[in-house]
Amino acid sequence: MINIKEDERLSVLNHSCAHLLAQAVKHLYPEAKFWVGPVISEGFYYDIDLGDYKITDEDIPKIEHEMKKIAKDGKRIVRHEISKSEALEMFKDDPYKIDLIERMDEDETVISCYTQGDFTDLCRGPHVETVKELKHFKLLKFSGAYFKGDSNNKMLQRIYGVCFETEEDLNAYLKELEEAQERDHRKIGKNLGIFTSHDLVGKGMPLWLPNGAIIRKELENYIYAKEQKLGYKHVYTPCVGTVDLYKTSGHWDHYKENMFPSMKVDEEEFVLRPMNCPHHMLVYANELHSYRDLPIRIGEFATDFRYEASGAVKGLERVRCMCQNDAHLFVRPDQIGEEFKKVVELILDVYHDFGIKNYKFRLSLRDSEDKEKYFDDDKMWNDAEAKLREVLNDLGIPYYEAIGEAAFYGPKLDVEVKPAVGPEVTLSTCQLDFLLPRRFELSYIDSEGKSQIPVVLHRAIFGTFDRFTAFILEETKGALPLWLSPVQVNIIPVNNNYHLEYCEKIKDSLENYRVELDKREEKLSYKMRESVIRKIPVTLIIGQKEVDDNTVSYRMYGSEETKTVSLSDFQKLLEDKIKNKN
Repeated sequence: MINIKEDERLSVLNHSCAHLLAQAVKHLYPEAKFWVGPVISEGFYYDIDLGDYKITDEDIPKIEHEMKKIAKDGKRIVRHEISKSEALEMFKDDPYKIDLIERMDEDETVISCYTQGDFTDLCRGPHVETVKELKHFKLLKFSGAYFKGDSNNKMLQRIYGVCFETEEDLNAYLKELEEAQERDHRKIGKNLGIFTSHDLVGKGMPLWLPNGAIIRKELENYIYAKEQKLGYKHVYTPCVGTVDLYKTSGHWDHYKENMFPSMKVDEEEFVLRPMNCPHHMLVYANELHSYRDLPIRIGEFATDFRYEASGAVKGLERVRCMCQNDAHLFVRPDQIGEEFKKVVELILDVYHDFGIKNYKFRLSLRDSEDKEKYFDDDKMWNDAEAKLREVLNDLGIPYYEAIGEAAFYGPKLDVEVKPAVGPEVTLSTCQLDFLLPRRFELSYIDSEGKSQIPVVLHRAIFGTFDRFTAFILEETKGALPLWLSPVQVNIIPVNNNYHLEYCEKIKDSLENYRVELDKREEKLSYKMRESVIRKIPVTLIIGQKEVDDNTVSYRMYGSEETKTVSLSDFQKLLEDKIKNKN
């Protein structure tokens, strides 16, 4: 989906349309006062004070109609430059504009405003030449918004809209928006009972409901099995650590603003952990290691806490409490290439199973001029970055480089995935780290009996189970594959009086699957429609013919075709689909 704020022409067009909206509102509601009307990635909005009047759905068509009238009139949009004192006089009846003007520097003697017909607004611009260019727009929604984003201030009314140069572009964008709404994992999560949230728990702290817990457990089982085959050893570590732990790792200096506030207990000061690497360093340090022991691969499904601004949290995609599919690989320098290759192969294997095809690799490097963010050791950084380039080139993996995106302790390979809607997101990552093993004084004994410092690979395949679930829900519109679906089979008897007993036998025979039996006294058509709404992968319809023939008739989600097979063949079908991750 296009980012309107980043498109110069569309940005000007939408900013001008925000003024058109304000002018129309002023015509319809003369007492209206205006705060700000910026361009955003999805279009524009304007925050408006309408006194005691509350915008309703019925008002939006009226405002659009008035906007079209103004646009048809074709007035020129004229820029004026005035002094601060003149601006204060011009907007003396609008406290919101006065607030803006008074906060401008005294040295800012020239203030710009724009006039279109009978409406003048304070603005830096730029704008289109005439309102006639603002023909193809749509008001999308409205909501409340506190003045200056402060809940102690008055609640204003925010109206959102979007504007394009042609009707075709507008319609195409509106279709994309509709698609995005259908795929929004927050909506899907609510409709399918996957997760919820509550203010009493806190923003960005999702509650995984029973259906969501099944999905998450299946994802955990899936990746755990793959990691076990690759020699990972899984651990459990506390979701808190002392401040001294993060001072030792360096996160306290480089990441403190993303942590929750520390808390003092007895004589110790703790913080909710934002990442797991310090804990895993100490797991490695728990015993002596020989060069023959390496690589040592430590994995954990670990709950972490990071502070996200309340305006940034979004469903499961951006949260303050998350569960990472995390691991740290402790390797000898000569093992870096092979272990890094195995991580990349695991990523590609997982993406194949989930049908993820639209992705690219980003080599995230340090900004050598930024001595505050990045540990100051040029040799360490040059060696680490050169090693990652060497491995990627040997693997023949196409990638691009991004300066300033590395972790403070080392460069990393990020996998950016393009979801069905919205901007790219980073799912998987593999980071090369020469620094933390030094800070924690880790070691192993080499073949000559000398103490050496291991290198660490930080890696996450799913990233977090939260974000990965959000991604999969939007990719599939909630129609999850059979192996991942909370309910795999829904059995519907045509008539409870005659067919329920046979349905009970079928359910018992499918004890290894997640099966529901719909015993409700409802019409068959109603129960089948609800099974589709719930996006259950397989629905069994059992009538007298199935009872007499000892068969089952099934319908796959998304298909209108009903097939009849023996129960054993049906079980084989389920087994194959789950095994092959279809």
